Parts: sequence; C-alpha cells; structure tokens
Amino acid sequence: MRKSDLINQISEKTGIPKVDVLVTLETMFKEVKESLANGQNIYIRGFGSFITKKRAAKIGRNIKKNIAVEIPEHFIPAFKPAKEFVNEVKSKRK
Repeated sequence: MRKSDLINQISEKTGIPKVDVLVTLETMFKEVKESLANGQNIYIRGFGSFITKKRAAKIGRNIKKNIAVEIPEHFIPAFKPAKEFVNEVKSKRK
C-alpha cells in the first residue's frame, strides 16, 4: 500500500476530502520527524512507539579503498509496535 492508497481509503471510509486527509497525514509525519529529531519519543497507546535508538561508534571499512573508516555514534529512528497491534496482525494473518 502506498501513501496515495492510504489517503484514498481514509477518505472513502470517513467522507473527509482527500486534500484534508493529505494535509493531516503530512502534518503527522512532519511532527513525528521533528519530535524524534528533538529527542522526544512518541507513544500512541494501542498502536506503538516511535523512538530513537543509539548506535555506538564503530570502525567500518571502505571496500573500494580498503581503508578503515571511523563511524561516529549516532541515533536512528525506530518503531516498536504495541502488543495489541502485534496480536491483531498475527490473528488476521492466519
């Protein structure tokens, strides 16, 4: 499913115009990105959590030049689904 498919389904089920659904989704995505960039996690009960995970510094290798490259510690975004979400997906996929 693509973003346009999601927008179409939400619009059909709720009767809200597609433009309004698009603006709402884009605003939600923007807020999630900004919150995670500012170090704030987002918890949505029954759905899951958008969190940042810390990756430790490590030594990588540039294969083309065959030299070691230091990769500094950094944070990456992650999603952790709620138990209810996982159980619903499991039960419907059987």
